[in-house]
Amino acid sequence: MPELVLGSASPRRLELLRQIGIVPDRVLPAEIDETPRRGEAPRDYVRRMAREKAMAGAATSPQAALLCADTAVVAGRRILGKPADAAEARRFLELLSGRRHRVLTSVALACAGRLRERLVETTVRFRPLTADQIDAYLASGEWQGKAGGYAIQGRASAFVVWMQGSYSAVVGLPLAETATLLAAIGIRERTE
Repeated sequence: MPELVLGSASPRRLELLRQIGIVPDRVLPAEIDETPRRGEAPRDYVRRMAREKAMAGAATSPQAALLCADTAVVAGRRILGKPADAAEARRFLELLSGRRHRVLTSVALACAGRLRERLVETTVRFRPLTADQIDAYLASGEWQGKAGGYAIQGRASAFVVWMQGSYSAVVGLPLAETATLLAAIGIRERTE
């Protein structure tokens, strides 16, 4: 069984892996430029981000299995990344208020010179949000470092009236698809 390296600084991804009995041997966040290319479609963007993270990690740990992921919140064709500040988070939440949006999560697994990938799309609908609700959410600070400016596993769960797809993918790692990718290279449930 190869050494498993999680190429992410996200504590949520580490916790999600633990939920299915997978404990990485190491955590090695990939440092890449996450700027979308001009005209890049959201699906292509998240695939490219996960792939580039996996390839960057594979270059530094060629004998390991590198598991990486990227999540983007998408309104129409607009990619809502991690907001730079509270004002941008407010704009994101106002945009998502009362409407559906997509959450795209791509998982990439690099091992033994081969790259395996899965893309999961989930549709989420927010209820209409009042200015007071947005203010309270922003004051919580939970929006920081989250794609689209919200965390579905936290206070923003109260905003969700409907969802179709993978809850764990919205949090940051689609567990069914990840478990299948890992099993294909012999990594199954293990303990610390």
